[in-house]
Amino acid sequence: MAAKSDQLLIVVSILEGRHFPKSPRLSLVVQASFDGEHLETDPVEHREQPQFSTELAWELDRKTLHQHRLQRTPIKLQCFTLDSVSKKKESVGYIVLDLRSVQEARQDPRWYPLLSSKYTKQKAALLVGTLLENDSKAAAASPDKIRAKKAAPRQGSGPVSGALPARLEAQLIPDQGYHQVGPADRCGDMFVLSVTVAFATKLEQLIPSTKKLLAEDSGFFFYYSLLGNDITSEPFHNLLSPDFEPERASVRIRSSTQALQAFLTQQSSLQVHLCCGNRSLGSSDVSLSALAAAAATADLEAKGATVEGAFVLQPPPRSKLPALPAELQPTVGVAVTLRREEPAPQVLRGKDPSRAPPLPPAVAPTQKPAASPPLPPSSFRTESEAESLLEEQELDRKLAGGDEGDAPLRHPEGAASSVSVSAPKVSIPSSAHHYCFSLDLRSLAKLATPYPIAAMLRYSYQFFGSSAPIMTSPPVELQRNMEVSLPQSYCAFDFAALPQQLQDTFRRVPLVVELWDRGSSSRDQLLGSASIQLHQVLSSEKTRLGPAGDPGWRQTHQDRIPVVHPQRPTERVAELSYVATLEDLGFIKAKEVLVSDSIQDECPAVPQSSSHPAAPKPSLLPPAPQGPGAPPAPQATRDTLEYRAALELEMWKEEQEDLFDDQLKQKELRHMQALADEWRKRDGEREALVKKKELEFNLLEEKLQKTLCDLEKREKQLAEAELQTQRLQRELRAEHDLTQKELQEASRRLQRESDHLVALEREKVRLMEEERGRLLQQMADAEARYQQLQKEFQLYREQQNQRPEFRLQAEVNLLALEKVELERKLESTTKSKLHYKQQWGRALKELARFKQREQENAMARLKKQQAELEAMRLRYLATEEKDAVRQDRQELDDIRNEINRLKKQEEEKLGPAPAEPDSAPSLNLNESAEEHLSRLLEERDTLLRTGVYTHDDRIITELSRQIQEAMRDRKL
Repeated sequence: MAAKSDQLLIVVSILEGRHFPKSPRLSLVVQASFDGEHLETDPVEHREQPQFSTELAWELDRKTLHQHRLQRTPIKLQCFTLDSVSKKKESVGYIVLDLRSVQEARQDPRWYPLLSSKYTKQKAALLVGTLLENDSKAAAASPDKIRAKKAAPRQGSGPVSGALPARLEAQLIPDQGYHQVGPADRCGDMFVLSVTVAFATKLEQLIPSTKKLLAEDSGFFFYYSLLGNDITSEPFHNLLSPDFEPERASVRIRSSTQALQAFLTQQSSLQVHLCCGNRSLGSSDVSLSALAAAAATADLEAKGATVEGAFVLQPPPRSKLPALPAELQPTVGVAVTLRREEPAPQVLRGKDPSRAPPLPPAVAPTQKPAASPPLPPSSFRTESEAESLLEEQELDRKLAGGDEGDAPLRHPEGAASSVSVSAPKVSIPSSAHHYCFSLDLRSLAKLATPYPIAAMLRYSYQFFGSSAPIMTSPPVELQRNMEVSLPQSYCAFDFAALPQQLQDTFRRVPLVVELWDRGSSSRDQLLGSASIQLHQVLSSEKTRLGPAGDPGWRQTHQDRIPVVHPQRPTERVAELSYVATLEDLGFIKAKEVLVSDSIQDECPAVPQSSSHPAAPKPSLLPPAPQGPGAPPAPQATRDTLEYRAALELEMWKEEQEDLFDDQLKQKELRHMQALADEWRKRDGEREALVKKKELEFNLLEEKLQKTLCDLEKREKQLAEAELQTQRLQRELRAEHDLTQKELQEASRRLQRESDHLVALEREKVRLMEEERGRLLQQMADAEARYQQLQKEFQLYREQQNQRPEFRLQAEVNLLALEKVELERKLESTTKSKLHYKQQWGRALKELARFKQREQENAMARLKKQQAELEAMRLRYLATEEKDAVRQDRQELDDIRNEINRLKKQEEEKLGPAPAEPDSAPSLNLNESAEEHLSRLLEERDTLLRTGVYTHDDRIITELSRQIQEAMRDRKL
């Protein structure tokens, strides 16, 4: 398992929103803040479900992440509304994300409601996803870069053949010198991705006014990372007028069109940094998605896809530089090109191929590695061998010409870069031809501007060996409806190249001629440009330069082409007439030449680039080689080698004398020019500092005025907020009253339902009481029969006292049988009564619990008073009940005493023998009366203890009446 990368990316995906009110005049922006750094999404339409679809990322290492998690550093997402008319920005809510919940495993996005939301009627929310990614390819020299990079895929986890993986990566193939994007079985084409840093303006705005604009030590340079390779430009030391050659860096990519477009779409952007030492002063983003969109519609073989322009350099977030207007913002000119590489033929033993892709115009074919670690041997082999040969030849032309500065040269084998500036050696292959191209810009006509201009033409074509621009001088006055001739507009170029290489370059790279207005009152102004298609020269008729057998050919093409506006290609500015001539002087004999600044004209095999105001320079090349079997031709005196050598020696002497005089003059001019340039530079620095200070003061004054306006707006907002608060209070009060009414209505409804349920239960109790009354009536009838029997028994007893003993004994036996039967019936009745009594008691208890629960719910507000009244009532009832029970017990004791007294009297009357059989029935009757009285007392006490009945209730009154009757019967 691979080790985890130390560099991480915290990625926050803001996908969409919901429950937002629709507002056509406003836009929505989400600002993410973490550790003092702020990132924003692009403004989107303010509708119910806004679509953001944006990823924001912060770069940090694992140690810093651990510290932030310990400190619980939050990630705050703040949502703003942006007024398109007044540009007013207002907060509508925010979201706080916990950093500890961000994990490396991908999680499903979640809906987060906005806190302190402005939209109170709707619960607005954002769909947000978080992820912690590895960033193993993060560049150490770009501290402000926040672009996410995925690690290389693991072995064995590739996609199924025929389908592209979800995340494409560029893998370096060291032994082949290219990067591979996509599955190997689907990568059949070779592409070239080129990045050109051309120019820069207003760079001094990135430096605070308290610091100097000059970099005395390491200088300033541009830095960017191309597929993991660090690229830096040539250092320069003056921000006011940055002087550096346009440089191109290219990488070869093996892929398919579909996979390469998907790969570029997944890349966020290419960041170009302006650096000083190891510090980034500003950065600009070049969208690679736009390059993928352009590649989808462009012809990658013929023209290629290009994204170019002047991109604004943004200072780092912590630089605290003031905001600048659009005309003072620093910019950098960047062009990103993608084209399909044509398959080159096989090269045997290091020989030059017959064809090679040409170089784009105005781009120096140089390439510099980063100042940090050197690149691997094949990681930056970006051109074919033919391109490497062409770069060597072009650099040798610069070194031999003496008019260009030293330029670094990349080794053709792709090894470590080196710069050779003293006595370089140039190897010219035998298959190369000596060419002479001349261009005569004859006239300008059909001016479209209403005012006259001081016209001057300018062009450069680096394939000819020089990147220095060619200009017509002096400027000519051009007016509408007239045609003027251009003085000193003829220029010829001598160079060596392969025929196929020349044809490919002329077909693919046009020569662009710029039309400038050099007015006296203002600076030079670019009016338009014209493209000369050089391949038309190749299709013209060929004519021989000399007699038959001479290998030289000449092709001439004459045409009139329109000069179009630089921003509006369909608008014609003027018309240019020109004559282009190409001369092929035949093969150049292969040799190795030592180039020197002092004898560069003596090296005929070294390709030269020269400008001729009148006529082309005579050729100094050796004659074409003759065939091995050809007979020697007769030569004239002027055609002999000695004559030509002497003529060349004389011409060389004259040239050396002129060159010596010119060098003295040029040295004097250079010294004077250096003094003037230094004066202008320092004057420009002082002027720039004064302008910068004035701009800062104006910005501070605008900021103060803006602050005053904000304070006034804040006072108005506070007044509006106070009115809104009062309105909200009224609304809350009305809502509270409405809620109170609803609660009262609900309480009344519950009271009615409770009363209805109580009425139903009372009806059930009434039916049960009727049933109980019926049972009590039956018991009363049984008691009446029992009393009647008891009276008959007393009468019988009296009669028995008067009759003989045997008759009395028979009646006693008969009465004993009846007594047993009556006792059985009484026991059965008692059991039935006890069963009904238990059922009735449970029903009463259930009714009491229900009634108590309903009373508690219905009379919650009077609970305390009811509890006190109930307690007083219970104490009163308990006291009364105790008195009644005490009185009943006293009466019962009296009755028992009376019964015992009567028993003793009757025993004394009857005597010991006859009284024994009569004592048992009398005793049983008394005991039955006592049990009946005790049962009635217990039933009344049970009902009173339930708390449902009082002494005034009908059932309690009936029980008291029966108790009084029982007591009277006992007294009898």
